[in-house]
Amino acid sequence: MKKLMKGNEALAAAAIHAGVKCFFGYPITPQTEVAAYMAKHLPEHDGVFLQAESEISAINMVYGAAGAGFRAMTSSSSPGISLKQEGISYIAGSDLPCVIVNVMRAGPGLGGIQASQSDYFQAVKGGGHGDYRLIVLAPSSVQEMAEMTVTAFNYADKWRMPVMILADGMVGQMMEPVDMELLPEVEHYDKPWAACGKGKREEHNIINSLYLTPQELEDMNEKRWLKYEQISKELPDWEEYMTDDADIIVTAYGIAARIAKAAVKKAREEGIKAGLIRPKTLWPFPSAAFERDIKKVLCVELSRGQMVEDVRLALNGRAEVEFYGRCGGMCVDEEEILENLRRLAG
Repeated sequence: MKKLMKGNEALAAAAIHAGVKCFFGYPITPQTEVAAYMAKHLPEHDGVFLQAESEISAINMVYGAAGAGFRAMTSSSSPGISLKQEGISYIAGSDLPCVIVNVMRAGPGLGGIQASQSDYFQAVKGGGHGDYRLIVLAPSSVQEMAEMTVTAFNYADKWRMPVMILADGMVGQMMEPVDMELLPEVEHYDKPWAACGKGKREEHNIINSLYLTPQELEDMNEKRWLKYEQISKELPDWEEYMTDDADIIVTAYGIAARIAKAAVKKAREEGIKAGLIRPKTLWPFPSAAFERDIKKVLCVELSRGQMVEDVRLALNGRAEVEFYGRCGGMCVDEEEILENLRRLAG
């Protein structure tokens, strides 16, 4: 049965469905509804909601809860995620599973509260210190906000690492019908590595990211990157639209992809052979989606151009790549994209 929900609310409801037991957060626009929904409903499901005194406190509470083996998450928007970066690096360095939600707003600095996609670099290139990665999922609808949340918890536990849901403020704030019966199956994993407290096991696990011996730290980093290589083979995901005979490929994620799809449809009506590739995973980036005969690519983003770098790397010079974007909270519209497609088609 479908229910009309905001993207932020659908995400929070799906997290509860996925078995989250600890949510630690701090209010900031445009993600505040995530925390508000959790405050009201998580205690009804034997979970703990705690509004921390700061974003820094919130991520370190996630660190502790994840280390104890609980499904834990936090959510924030751009500058709040920046404050969490040190804690995210500690969590990654301790090989702990958790879910981190960034409902992006415009920046840099405090910027503005309108939707943006300017945190791509921070998410996929690693905003904190050290050699680590995050699995990064990019929903483009309210339904996907819910579905990808369950997937995020499954991936986090399977691979023992943080997973980020990178959503723009428009997807977080818009309302659409959601069918919770379509959510992925919730997977359950044993956690023999979790900190257990004195007296519960003969072996007392210690959660730590500190390695004073250089060789030991190098070995841990090498082991972690072997895992990342496996993830890069198994997890890349994307959507294609009218790509079979396309001469021009538009690529975009999140809300920009929905606008781009409308522009591609209009371009087809004008006889322009355009198609769309929408990455669903931003890391690992779906480079395989671009391994085809492509003449031209138009990368559309709500930023000054960040994902376009990964698109160019994926194509490795095999096609011309152009960028079109708006930033500061301004949104692209389909006519602007269509005008670029007309120009590229000559």
